[in-house]
This record gives sequence, structure tokens and C-alpha cells, in this order.
Amino acid sequence: MKTNCLMTVLLMCAVAGAEPLVHPEVTGLLAKTNVFISGQDGYHTYRIPALIVTKRGTLLAFAEGRKNNSSDTGDIDMQLKRSADNGATWSAAQVVWDDAANVCGNPCPVVDRDTGTIWLLMTWNRGDDREKDIIAQKSKDTRRVFITHSRDDGVSWAKPVEITASTKKTNWTWYATGPGAGIQIERGPNKGRLVIPCDHIETGSNRYYSHIIYSDDHGATWKLGGSTPQDKVNECEVVELTGNRLLLNMRNYDKAQRARQQAISADGGMTWTDQRHVPELIEPICQASIRRYSWPGDGRKSVILFSNPASAKRNTMTVRASFDDGRTWPVSRLIDPRSSAYSSLAVLPDHTIALFYEAGDQRSYETIVFARFNLEWLTGK
Repeated sequence: MKTNCLMTVLLMCAVAGAEPLVHPEVTGLLAKTNVFISGQDGYHTYRIPALIVTKRGTLLAFAEGRKNNSSDTGDIDMQLKRSADNGATWSAAQVVWDDAANVCGNPCPVVDRDTGTIWLLMTWNRGDDREKDIIAQKSKDTRRVFITHSRDDGVSWAKPVEITASTKKTNWTWYATGPGAGIQIERGPNKGRLVIPCDHIETGSNRYYSHIIYSDDHGATWKLGGSTPQDKVNECEVVELTGNRLLLNMRNYDKAQRARQQAISADGGMTWTDQRHVPELIEPICQASIRRYSWPGDGRKSVILFSNPASAKRNTMTVRASFDDGRTWPVSRLIDPRSSAYSSLAVLPDHTIALFYEAGDQRSYETIVFARFNLEWLTGK
């Protein structure tokens, strides 16, 4: 197989803060590069990766820059690096949103193919408010939903605008967009709809649900879609299936079944049914990513990709492939044997696959890594 060569063919990165990686256990990858390195550029920790490809083919890699520690709260800025050559080189980091000592996090971008605009959904809270206090309604403020956009391929960004009123119910406490990436529906009666996966907690409970928000007017306004019928799920991503359906793949909090959950929508995300566990998709209670690689037809087969630390612990970052709309996952390949956590998949203009993920030798949050490979390496064909 052409791609089964040692990673001496790694594409060298030419920007400060990015360096090539070689893990002998995982050969055949086209590239593996540290894009964000904790401790560099004035940030204690980088977390929560989100990767997207613009209409022009530019890669946008988002991450939370956590100033003082690795905590989910505190002074957290939204960071971005860009690549115009499929991840071979990366720009210096730019700050998309810095709100003093508060949390600007949970990146969930989506590209409008019709206009080329990149929309970035995020959540905000005070840096001195902890999650448990927000849930218990003992915090000074609450979680709020914000959006920004770029019309110049991610070079500059509009001032973030709050959209909490139209996307969060008044009896919800905790709230998160993504993290990862949203989609634009490609087929059927809801073609063109922008869909962002989210999660929330209802007032007076510690019950997590997943839901979506959407826009039918190219990002001008955003509305609340449907929520999952059952709880014990939160961070999620959405993928479009055949037959004008959507699949929501979700982090699972049911400790009796350490596997992902999923639900199906036949109406563009307005309602969700058939919620169930997916036994093949073992997880350590962690975020994951799901992305369509190709549609069936014109000599091609349906391929959906999935990535997560496929273990009872946060390690062994793995990518899988499904050829039947997520009913089965017969193909898997190890990407990184080390400690690992959150990830974000993307399909690049040259039809290779990119994975942007957290990993490290001692802990998952030492680096955010960009890996690139092709479908033949993943499937072994």
C-alpha cells in the first residue's frame, strides 16, 4: 500500500509552536504535527480543538487558550491558527475573542457553502463562576451563547454577539456549544440549514441532554431545535445521513454502558428519536467527532468517520469508518497510543482526512496535534 511508509515523509512545519511528531507504533500517516503546545505564547494550557475547512480550502484550527491553569473556568481566550497548505505550515496564533478574565470557549464553527462565511458559535461565563455553581444557580451569572463570523477566510472576525435569548430556554442552567464543528445540510427539504450541536442541563436537576440550534437564513438568526428524549448525554456532533436524516452522536454519562449514544432526526433536527447506545463505540466519557467523508453514488460508497479515545480511559486516539450510515463500524485505525482526549475531524480539499486532537506523553492536554492521512490508510485498501 502506497501510504504504508515510515513517517520520514512527514510534512515539516515552518511556524513557531508547531513541530513534527513521530510515533513508531503508528506508521503510514502523511503528517503529524503539534499545532498548539501548552505553556507557549503566554498560555498555561490549550484545550478543546475544533477544525474546519473554509470554502477556499483554508484550514482553521480553533482552541481555548487557558491563561493560568488547565481548569475549565478562569481566564480563557478563543485562539485560532490558519493553514493554507493542508496543514503543512500554520500561522501564528490569533485571538478571536478575549473578554478580560472570563471564559470564551467551546468553539463550534460551521461554514456556509453558499456565502463562504465562517460562523463560530461559542459559550461564555464569568471566570470566577464554576460549573457546579452555575448548575446549582449559585453563580454570579450564567452560561451565555455567543456568535462571531468571518467573511475573509478567518483573517478577521466580527465582534461576538450574544444570541442566548433565541437559543437557550430560561429553565436551563449549564449550556455548551459543540465542541467540535457544525454542519450545513446538503440534501433534502432542509438543504442549506446550518446546524450546531449543543447540550444543556435543566434547572433543578443534574440531568444532561443534547440538542441543536440552527439557522435557515445563512446565519442572520439562530433558533433552538430539538433535544434528545433521554438524558445522560451532553457534548455531541451531528452528521447528515442518507434519506434526509441527521444523526446526533453524543458523549454518554451512563456508567453502566461505556459506549457512545446516538439519536436520529427525520426533520432537520427539530425532533430526535431512536436514542440508543452504540456498543462498538467504546468511550471513557469524553467528547468525540463524527464527519461524513463521502456520499454514495458515482462509483463512490458512503463513508462516515468517527474519532475518539477508544478506551475505558483517555488514551489510544482512534479513527473509525462506517459504510452504512453509522449502523456498524467495521474499520478502525490507531492514530496515537498516548494519553488523549477531545478531537475534531475534517475532510481536506485533496480528499485526505485531518484529525485535530488533544494528546500528550503524561496527560492529554500537553499538545493539540494535527494528523493527516488518506482513506486507503484508514481502510487498508
